Amino acid sequence: MSVRFVLDGEVVELADVDPTGTLLDHLRYRMGRTGTKEGCAEGDCGACTVLVGDLDAAGAAVRWRAVNACIQFLPMLHGKALLTVESLSRADSLNPLQACMAANGSSQCGFCTPGFVMSLYGRAIGASGADLPVADVIAGNLCRCTGYGPILEAGEAVGGLARDDGALVAVLRELAAGGSASGRYGDRCWFAPRTAWELAELLAEHPDARLVAGATDVGLWVTKGLRVLEKLIFLGDIAELRAIEDGPEGLTIGAGVTYAEAHAAFARLHPELGELVRRIGGLQVRNAGTVGGNIANGSPIGDGPPALIALGAQVTLRGAAGRRTLPLEAYFLDYGKQDRRPGEFVESLFVPRPGSDDMVHISKLSRRFDSDISAVCGAFALTVTDGTITAARVAFGGMAATPRRAPACEAALVGQPLTLATIEAAAAALKRDYAPLSDVRGSAGYRLEAAANLLLRLWHRAQGTRVSVLELDGRDG
Repeated sequence: MSVRFVLDGEVVELADVDPTGTLLDHLRYRMGRTGTKEGCAEGDCGACTVLVGDLDAAGAAVRWRAVNACIQFLPMLHGKALLTVESLSRADSLNPLQACMAANGSSQCGFCTPGFVMSLYGRAIGASGADLPVADVIAGNLCRCTGYGPILEAGEAVGGLARDDGALVAVLRELAAGGSASGRYGDRCWFAPRTAWELAELLAEHPDARLVAGATDVGLWVTKGLRVLEKLIFLGDIAELRAIEDGPEGLTIGAGVTYAEAHAAFARLHPELGELVRRIGGLQVRNAGTVGGNIANGSPIGDGPPALIALGAQVTLRGAAGRRTLPLEAYFLDYGKQDRRPGEFVESLFVPRPGSDDMVHISKLSRRFDSDISAVCGAFALTVTDGTITAARVAFGGMAATPRRAPACEAALVGQPLTLATIEAAAAALKRDYAPLSDVRGSAGYRLEAAANLLLRLWHRAQGTRVSVLELDGRDG
């Protein structure tokens, strides 16, 4: 079957598609759209930013989102719309955003400029993340020579830009009517199911298939690791996996919900969880990467799992034989090994709502504040009753082969008064919980000391002390 998508109002049909061929390569080397640049090929620099659109749940409007073309596989575009930097201008005029950036000196070498334009254009037309400050919208775009001042000014100066997507809606509806998609490329194959039941049946037939949601991790296996993946199942078209239910007991979120889509719900659950999500990659990464994918791949430095474990989250797995639910911490067995049986997939996550007596603190340490991977991520949920800690859940990422809890630390907290002495004793107990490795992001000694300091940060925040860099340098949270 062909991959069909809409580019500038015209349907593009691609036959014999390499299932791990990237959108970036296709644009540059097959279509001659060289405005989309390759800087890093791993979703870090934003030079390859494009806008991808699909229909909203009602099928009445187009939802646009900025993504990194370098790690978008071509079948992920099936049934969707695409805008590149060439889509914005005409032969006799620039788009208002492009004109503003040209006039105020937002470009020197110009290599990164198209990516900035696409991110800021997305904000101007109300794409995903349009409610964020300009600095957050371009946190996933890097510039090495201009400096960010003029770029920020251009983003602020150009407000809402109107788009008429009425005709595009009709075309996307027609493409959606085609149902599920699949294709072959030599001995390799790919599938794009539309329902969770169809996914379960596919996995029963192809238990060795690689599931791909946003490709923010798997994409690097191909672009950096040069891996050849034989069977892929793309999950982006399964509406059931993209549901969010915000109830009185907690939050139920589908595994296919992107972090950008989940941000507001997580922030309502607890502001610290919302702040953590805001720092997961750049906006392009959050627009593609999913909550379930972050869990399913089992990375020891994934940002979401430590916080979700500390909050008592449960994960539901589904297969052709049915569903089962288990505590999230039980899902992670060892490095690269999760409790997911052949034919199962992560379906949803439930996160209990913190109680009024709960103290929640989540801290991420990374070399760059924005758009970087954690060296250490610590999450703490303490229940304090009449000055005594009656329950404690402490979890860390980057400290072991999996994200996991700290039982010795928790034992040092429970039943003790909430005092600095108690916190210091619990911080010292972390040495019994973890024996971290040294790598490029931090030494074992650094990680142990940093983890202890994050627990002390919880104490100082509880005393009203400003502990966030956002508070210290005057930036808004």
